[in-house]
Amino acid sequence: MKKLIDSHFQDLYAALENVQYTGRQGELLDRAEAYERTLRLALEATDRGGKQMFIGNGGSAAIASHMAIDFTKNGGMPAMCFNDGAALTCLSNDFGYEEVFAHQLRAHARKGDVLFAISSSGSSENILRAVAVARACECAVITMTGFKPGNNLRALGDVNFYLPVSDYGLVEVGHTAMIHAVVDLKMASSLAVGARISE
Repeated sequence: MKKLIDSHFQDLYAALENVQYTGRQGELLDRAEAYERTLRLALEATDRGGKQMFIGNGGSAAIASHMAIDFTKNGGMPAMCFNDGAALTCLSNDFGYEEVFAHQLRAHARKGDVLFAISSSGSSENILRAVAVARACECAVITMTGFKPGNNLRALGDVNFYLPVSDYGLVEVGHTAMIHAVVDLKMASSLAVGARISE
């Protein structure tokens, strides 16, 4: 059992150490630049009166809900997700599951908002359609993917976080950690500014 546990955490550490970051044109970014760009987009949206929006399926939906709360409560950045059960069942019934996020984005997305699109596979049609709507609304897009390096979603963000592993658990835990880091960086920078002002 100890070997299995040790191996699991070693795999998780290795996955997080090997995250690949790219920009809008597919250019490679280093870790610091990827997080700085992401936080800057989130702060710019907030300063303009905009919001962060989160979408995902299954485990990624749980991450979306969690992060929308943390961005709002801890980060002071208004955020929402689109995982309400009634909305999902209504829209999938009326328009097909491929449209459950795109339809909601058409109603709620505004120019300058930020969409966090979370998908382990990077190939979920409902996520890809939502990103297309976000782009049409002139939103910024942050993608979180895993599995195959050539997944479609990975090429669609202003910042793309790609975890090069094919294990759902590792990808989902990694995505949670990476998005949470954005909130933590916002909180840390706010504390630093507050400390300088009080000196």
